[in-house]
Amino acid sequence: MKKILEVRGLSKIYGRGCPLCLDATGPEQETNVCPHCGSVVAAHGVGFDLHAGEILGIMGESGSGKSTVVKTLYFDEAPTGGEAVFFDEDSQRELFSLNAAQRGWLRNHRFGMVYQNPHLGLNFKVSAGGNIAERLLMSDLSHYGQIRERARELLMRTEVLPGRMDESPKKFSGGMQQRVQIAKALATRPPLLFLDEVTTGLDLSVQARILDLILEIQQESSTAMIVVTHDLGVIRLLAGRTIVMKYGRVIEAGLTDQVLEDPQHAYTQRLVASAL
Repeated sequence: MKKILEVRGLSKIYGRGCPLCLDATGPEQETNVCPHCGSVVAAHGVGFDLHAGEILGIMGESGSGKSTVVKTLYFDEAPTGGEAVFFDEDSQRELFSLNAAQRGWLRNHRFGMVYQNPHLGLNFKVSAGGNIAERLLMSDLSHYGQIRERARELLMRTEVLPGRMDESPKKFSGGMQQRVQIAKALATRPPLLFLDEVTTGLDLSVQARILDLILEIQQESSTAMIVVTHDLGVIRLLAGRTIVMKYGRVIEAGLTDQVLEDPQHAYTQRLVASAL
C-alpha cells in the first residue's frame, strides 16, 4: 500500500521553552507544563506513517496533544521541530519547509479538515452550498452551474437535503453542521482528511450516522484519514491502527485491536477499563 504521510519527531512547545522542558514534562512527570519556565510541551517526538486508504486513530484525554498533531500537519499551528513528508501522486513535499502559498495550495486542494467546532471549518456568513463553492472555486471548477451541481451532490452524499443548500449553517443542528463540514472537506477529493473530535457533543444516534458516513467515504474513495478522539468507541469502529498519547508523548502504538484488547501501558489499560 502506498505511503501517503511520514511524520518523524513532531514537536510543539507553546512558550519560550528552556533546556529543562523535555525532562520536566511528559507522562512520568504527569504534566506537560514545564515547572521551570511555564512553557507547555503540547507534543514531543511524535512519529507515524499513514498509507493510502488507511484510517489512523490518535487517542488520548484532553491535553494529551492529539489535536496539536493534526493542527500542525494542517498548518493551523507551526511546529517547534520535526519532519512531515506528504507523498502526493508523483511528488513528495516536506510540509514544514513549505512557504505560505504552497501550504495554502495543499490545504485547499489535497487536504481536508473537519473540526470539532463547526465555526472553525464553516463560514456562517454564507449558505451551506456557498461553503462548498468557496472551496471549489480554488479547484479546477469555475463554471457556476458545475460548482452548484457538485455542491448539491456533496450535500446529498452527506445526507443534507438539497432543498437546504441555500440555507445558512446557523439554521442547522450540530450534526448537520458536521455533515456540511465533511461535504466541504471532500469537495476537492483530497487524498488526506483530518477529523478532530468530529462526534463530540452530538447525540448518540447522530454520532453513529456520522461515523457510518465516514466509513462509507473511506471505502468508496480510499481517502486516508487521521481521526483524533478521546472516544474508544470511535477508535474501535474507524481506525485500523491507533497511537495513544499522554502529556504530549506517544506512549503506545499498534493495530487498534491489539491496543484495545491487550494494552501494554498502564494508562491505556485504564482508558480501556474505564470504557467497559
